[in-house]
Amino acid sequence: MAILEVKDLDVHYGGIHALKGVSFEVDEGKIVTLIGANGAGKTTTLRAISGLLKPTRGSVKFAGKPVTGMPAHQIVALGMSHVPEGRGIFANLTVDENLQMGAFLRTDAAEIAKDRDQALELFPRLRERLAQNAGTLSGGEQQMLAIARALLARPKLLLLDEPSLGLAPQVVQLIFKIIRTIATAGTTILLVEQNAHMALKTASVGHVLEVGTLVKTGPAEELAKDDAIRKAYLGVH
Repeated sequence: MAILEVKDLDVHYGGIHALKGVSFEVDEGKIVTLIGANGAGKTTTLRAISGLLKPTRGSVKFAGKPVTGMPAHQIVALGMSHVPEGRGIFANLTVDENLQMGAFLRTDAAEIAKDRDQALELFPRLRERLAQNAGTLSGGEQQMLAIARALLARPKLLLLDEPSLGLAPQVVQLIFKIIRTIATAGTTILLVEQNAHMALKTASVGHVLEVGTLVKTGPAEELAKDDAIRKAYLGVH
């Protein structure tokens, strides 16, 4: 059952045709990854799905509802959370206040408290830093906070944009382990990731974007063995 259906998506930035007829589906409960070089259109795709960009053509359906052109906060209310590239945390707020911002559309106080506890179980390092300003955290901790904050909206679908960017290898391993745990607990994940090796190891389905066009789709395991993909994205020659 597809929780997300993207059909013939076109996006323009002024005269630049950034996405050209991109179509794919994300099945419920799966981790799906978009891989591609810098400038391939991966971030643009996520932004068009979550309502941060308006497509010039095409449609996005989420949980059976058309959401194309809908304001981003309404899409969040339907159950989609977007962790942006660069994390987008509120540097001047404490870790705890950042988490509260994740639940700003919710009123179920007891359930929010439960979700906050679960998020802090996933990221024990954040529990030790609840009163600390988010801007003073390390890069890895800021990434953990960005994901934890998104989980406080209780998403059915989590969009993750470059979660490993600029992080030390052991922190990357930890972040990806947590991504798998989140998926196992029932949240569907659409992952954009520069580290194609980690992305294909983590996801069950992969899509390859080249200059705004989807050029290849398949089980992540098969894509990881594909010679052309290994040469282009996995540094295997």
